[in-house]
Amino acid sequence: MRIAIDAHGGDHAPDAVVEGIRQAKEKWPDLKIILIGLKDMEDQLALDGVEFRPVTEKIEPEDKPTQAVRRKKDSSIVVGCQMVRKKEADAFISGGNTGALMAAGFFHVGRLKGVDRPALAPVFPTLNGKGILVLDVGANPEAKPEHLRQYATMGSIYAEKVLGFESPRVGLLNIGTEEGKGTELTREAYALIEKDLAARFVGNVEARDILEGPCEVLVCDGFTGNVLLKNTEGVAKAVFGRLKQELTANWMTKSMAALLKPRLKKFAQAMDYKEHGGAPLLGLKGPVIKAHGSSDARAFYNAIRQTRRFLQHDVISRMEEELS
Repeated sequence: MRIAIDAHGGDHAPDAVVEGIRQAKEKWPDLKIILIGLKDMEDQLALDGVEFRPVTEKIEPEDKPTQAVRRKKDSSIVVGCQMVRKKEADAFISGGNTGALMAAGFFHVGRLKGVDRPALAPVFPTLNGKGILVLDVGANPEAKPEHLRQYATMGSIYAEKVLGFESPRVGLLNIGTEEGKGTELTREAYALIEKDLAARFVGNVEARDILEGPCEVLVCDGFTGNVLLKNTEGVAKAVFGRLKQELTANWMTKSMAALLKPRLKKFAQAMDYKEHGGAPLLGLKGPVIKAHGSSDARAFYNAIRQTRRFLQHDVISRMEEELS
């Protein structure tokens, strides 16, 4: 099992990446990790038991994805995806430019047979702490009903094998729970998913119910999913920020905060994306994982844990078998 990791992906790279790898190696000493980084930083990035793959370029957050992938051929993102294609690595993790990672995955790793468009699938926190896999959240802004059917199948397999859900339930994001609600896309997708996954399909799910965990897999087009993702992140940031202000306003609220601290800490952990690892780009011929841009060492550790399970359960072969 060989996992390639981008040393330069994310706001806290490379320090958070290196520390996450160190924690993972402590947990799984036999895990083979290939760290891809700028060759002039090799001494800084050196880790015992970790192979270093030097590159001469890196893709910046502001780079235009497709242009960057074509022009920066010796960048960590492009080289990582090429390594998966060439079987030099079994999987690739990056916290870098999301669009560039998706483009490199599409161009260099390639799609599975039976998959029209890959989907980016992060885990959204839920109040029960288990999380809900949402796909797609931006790999493809537009979709057809058949694409949503493919997302449902891939998401169901991933949720079962990697996230550990037994017989995961699948929902379709919509503006109402009734079967006839929504656009032509969602109505046609409803019929396809119900036919394919009848025993697991719970029907339409409204955005307001997501935090309650009505299902384990939630399917939507990339435009809608990305809006949902950004809104959820914004609301969470605003709520936690305001809560902190209120709890530190005076001596009385500070005293209350001290009493509530253990419970608040537990709640914050349940709602923290760091505990769920990265977002896989499902539908490619090899595992490509997008770590959150603001990932710390704990988040990178969990992305490695998640990728390890991805490979252990041979999820790619299972998806190919189901979709071809």
